[in-house]
Amino acid sequence: MTIRVIIAEDEALVRAGCVLLLGSVADIEVVGEAGDGAAAVELAAAVAPDVVLMDLRMPGTDGISATRIICEKPDAPVVLMLTTFNEQHAVQQALAAGASGFLLKHAAPADLAQAIRACAAGEGWLDPAVVGGVLTTLRSATPPSAATPESVAGLTNREREVLVLMAMGYANTEISARLFISEATTRTHVSHVIAKTGSRDRTQAVVLAYRSGLMS
Repeated sequence: MTIRVIIAEDEALVRAGCVLLLGSVADIEVVGEAGDGAAAVELAAAVAPDVVLMDLRMPGTDGISATRIICEKPDAPVVLMLTTFNEQHAVQQALAAGASGFLLKHAAPADLAQAIRACAAGEGWLDPAVVGGVLTTLRSATPPSAATPESVAGLTNREREVLVLMAMGYANTEISARLFISEATTRTHVSHVIAKTGSRDRTQAVVLAYRSGLMS
C-alpha cells in the first residue's frame, strides 16, 4: 500500500530535498506541498493524506497550530514534525497538539522514509537525538487537571507495565527482554494499549502515560 504524504515546509530548498528523497521510495507518494501552516491545513483537508510532514517553525500559522487544527478533524492524518535540537518546549507543545513523531532536519536521509512508515503504521517516531529531552520535558511537566488516572483504568496489569516501559523510551525488543515475553506478544500488548486508551499511536500513548499520572 502506498503512503500518501504532504510536505509543509517554508524553506523551498528543504521542501524540494524532501520531495526528491521521497520520489525514489516505492511505497511513499508525495501528493502535495505547502509553504506554511495555513496552506498545510487546507491541503490536508483537500487531499486526505496519510502523513503530514510538518515543519515546526513557519511564518504565519506555525507547525504547532496547524497540527492542532489538523488533528482535531475526524479521520485526521498523522503528523510527523521536522524539528531541531533546541526546541524541546516546542516539541512538548507539538505533542499536546497531536503530533505523532519528530525528525531532526539533519537526520540521515534514510530516516525520513523510515519515520514516515512508522507514523503511518501507528508506531510514532521519536528521533533518538530528541528522545531524552522529550521524556525529561514530559516528566517535569505538571499534568493538566483534566487528565485523570481513569484514562488508563481499562488496562490490564501487564498492559500497564508495557505502557510504563514505552513511556520510559524502551523499544519493543527491550520491553520483551525486560518482561521475558516474545516480541510478538509485546506488539500485541502495545496494540491493546493504544486501542484501549484511545490513542492515535504509540507516541500519543506515551504522552497519556505522563498526563494521566501513571508515571508519577
